[in-house]
Amino acid sequence: MGYFERALLAAVVIGALSGLVGSLVVLRRRTFFAQALTHATFPGAVAAAMLGVSIPLGAAVASVVIVAVMTLIQRVRRQGSQVAAGIVLTAGFALGVLLQSLNPSLPVHVESFLVGSILTVSIGDIALAGGVLVVAALVIVFLGKEILFSTFDREGFRAAGYREWPIELLTLALITATVVTAMPAVGAILAIALIAAPAAAARLLAATTRQVFLIAPVVGATCGVVGVVLSRAAGVAAGPAISLTAAAFFLAALGIRRGLQLRWKA
Repeated sequence: MGYFERALLAAVVIGALSGLVGSLVVLRRRTFFAQALTHATFPGAVAAAMLGVSIPLGAAVASVVIVAVMTLIQRVRRQGSQVAAGIVLTAGFALGVLLQSLNPSLPVHVESFLVGSILTVSIGDIALAGGVLVVAALVIVFLGKEILFSTFDREGFRAAGYREWPIELLTLALITATVVTAMPAVGAILAIALIAAPAAAARLLAATTRQVFLIAPVVGATCGVVGVVLSRAAGVAAGPAISLTAAAFFLAALGIRRGLQLRWKA
């Protein structure tokens, strides 16, 4: 398999994963959390490069620490999830830049952690993303009702005897795994576009909430493939091309939704 065919396969797998888990991010209003997580995993990637270990492993370890720190900040009186995410976003990214400046002779280009390099992803990266995609799909299939119940009626969910923290923890774990697996392809900064935009577009076009989970992976995979093809045709970086394609899909879905509303009113 050539590098371009491998990049297309990675675009399909990572795009579908980002769209599926992005549905949870959008529906449960965790977009700012996901954005903070994408930025704050940057120091983990830099530290892994310094130690000569796996980049996804370093990002994963950083993600666990970040989630723990955000949880502690949220429990402080008069603070909330938005404050915690904002603090972690800026502090984590700044730490990554500091580590980079203190170690200018890293064996890999640190800039690739920020914007990604889907043309250089390995079969192992694709297999990791595929495994996370399978797990995410199984979670949606077997726990979808509980997740939606917890998402739209938290008081009723607790009144029915369910505990909310397992669903929240599972959701955060899926978001974290998606951010880590998407980093090699689209980078720490641009991953949020591929996670949020396809799901947001699907929400505009879907007639029911369940359809969001079906449409979003298709949109995500399509954005990935189109972005890779456009990057090759235009000679630009694939990560930004994929992110801009995802944004364009969202704007197109917004236009379609608006056109349909005007038609219904007429």
